[in-house]
Amino acid sequence: MNNDIKIMAKTIYGEARGEYNHCGRAALEAIGHVIMNRSRASKEPISAVCLKPLQFSCWNEGDPNRKIVENIPSADPIYRICVSIANQLVRNELPDITNGANHYYSTSLSKPPYWARGQTSTTQIGRHLFFKL
Repeated sequence: MNNDIKIMAKTIYGEARGEYNHCGRAALEAIGHVIMNRSRASKEPISAVCLKPLQFSCWNEGDPNRKIVENIPSADPIYRICVSIANQLVRNELPDITNGANHYYSTSLSKPPYWARGQTSTTQIGRHLFFKL
């Protein structure tokens, strides 16, 4: 499997697997769209976008999700969906359901992140609010 696809799938899994049971594939696709939108805008490889420090919490040092995403069993059914979505996104086969978003946060946070203050979200999917900054 291509490294960009693998890292994107792991990032999608780490950021949204808990939303899958709540709102299905859309939650996973939305995170993937944010990754693709950032990659296209910055011209950076997908893996670099995903692994950039402090951008996707599942890769942060000390985050409990990091150990999970580093050791996902390839047979995990949600991970397999994430791999499929990553492949589709790279082939530009999925419409952008985030309306061009390049940032998001979970509504489970006690307060919005600093960058979201005064911003209008492009959409909400499950417990994630999406933004185009």
